[in-house]
Amino acid sequence: MRCGLSPALGSQRMKKTVGTVQVYTGGGKGKTTAALGLALRALGHGRKVLFLQFMKGSRRYGEVRMARNLPGLDVLQYGRTCFVCREKPDPKDVALAQRGLRKARQAVLGRQYDLIVLDEINVAMDYGLIDSKDVLALLDAKPEETEIVLTGRHAPPSIRRRADLVSEIREVKHPWRRRLAARPGVEF
Repeated sequence: MRCGLSPALGSQRMKKTVGTVQVYTGGGKGKTTAALGLALRALGHGRKVLFLQFMKGSRRYGEVRMARNLPGLDVLQYGRTCFVCREKPDPKDVALAQRGLRKARQAVLGRQYDLIVLDEINVAMDYGLIDSKDVLALLDAKPEETEIVLTGRHAPPSIRRRADLVSEIREVKHPWRRRLAARPGVEF
């Protein structure tokens, strides 16, 4: 055995790649950032990545700017630049989220991506823009080799049960509580 390789890892290399469903949720900062890190790792292995953002429409996000420079990474946004009203979402927000879900389904069924990140889809479900049953149907249609990541606060219990990995990010301390404004390159 070579140095640093466990027997389990060595045998895993011989198996066909199996994609899982990952959920990054919780009230802490870093869910999108973690998904971007995974996307960067996948790109480093020559994989094709779709980073589909729900409820985000501003082109000022650093990840959207950077995507132009990274071959193999497509970033699509299905949201407006304003905040969504949780109690009574605007029909425009619902329509955009539904378009994003249709695009996600098309990407899953089209098998053109190795990793599909559905950024803030948990929030879109929590706000009633998307039905969790439709997201579960999307996950059921996932090809075996495709990796799918769902990010955002308030992941529904049905999504958590369906996932292979659930990471809950908890806020311990955050600079916004000291009224520090969101900073380019850090928060967006």
